[in-house]
Amino acid sequence: MESSTATWGTKRHLDTTPEDTMIRPKIKKELDSSHLKVSDFDNISKEVLVTAVSIFRCLLITHAPFPDTIAVEMKLAKEAWNESCKIKGANIKLTPSAMKMILKHTSHVHGELKTKMRSLTCSYFGFRSSDSKEVIRHNRDQAESLKEGSSFVFKDWTSKTGIYKTELLQEGINIMWFANRNDEGIIYHKYFNPIPTKVVALVLTAIECCIDEWAQGLKEDIKFTSATYGSVYKGHLASLQRFQQHTAPYKLLEKICDNLHDMACFHAGVQPLAMILAAPHRINDDAFEDVIREYQLEEQDTVEDNESSGAG
Repeated sequence: MESSTATWGTKRHLDTTPEDTMIRPKIKKELDSSHLKVSDFDNISKEVLVTAVSIFRCLLITHAPFPDTIAVEMKLAKEAWNESCKIKGANIKLTPSAMKMILKHTSHVHGELKTKMRSLTCSYFGFRSSDSKEVIRHNRDQAESLKEGSSFVFKDWTSKTGIYKTELLQEGINIMWFANRNDEGIIYHKYFNPIPTKVVALVLTAIECCIDEWAQGLKEDIKFTSATYGSVYKGHLASLQRFQQHTAPYKLLEKICDNLHDMACFHAGVQPLAMILAAPHRINDDAFEDVIREYQLEEQDTVEDNESSGAG
């Protein structure tokens, strides 16, 4: 369904470029690297950096949502920088300060996803803040019920039917990467078609984190980090892989991921190419019959008009 981590960097177009022929980014003013901002770089370096950050965000969530080591993150950052240089037609060197700015976005992506999923999860499952003992008890019971056997991954979490078809999964993907035509899921479409299994696992992990916040009946803030949810993510990924193996003859997971992608594109206002090509463009035969009827009516009106003129 998706390329394995072993295939990262198979097209490393700039890796063979000698270091001494690459151009160092120009900084507008002398600053400590810890205080650098994107605006401090020269225009071309700034364009490369901004694009590299967007690509890094996509590579991160589709290849290693919770990186095991900093080396994995750095590898993805280099891949993103090389791809950005290719897009911009530049040959800018990736400096330690630029690398540091890119790597900051690992936590940014996690925080952004968690923030967006929090309100969606709350309203979808009916959690609400209140001092009422009854409401607190309901929140606690609901969280416990949803966590039991990962019921929240089902479309109907009470009867446990429609596995991996919960509308919350689609809503999360829509709002995070397919909000509009200019969002990452559209601009960097190649990383999201179909929706990778790792992205599905990541969104499910974020949903579980949001449910955990209501485990005591009152909402508490739980950090969505590799330390706290890395193992939970691996559990969801393993379950998805087992589901794929178990239903392989029917390609159920592939169909789910294809559908998530197509619906996300619709949400962004972009019709998937496959659907455009499949749409019927042939004029229907009914249109021809309508034209014949229109012609017959016009002829009849002409005859009646001539008869009326002759009688006058």
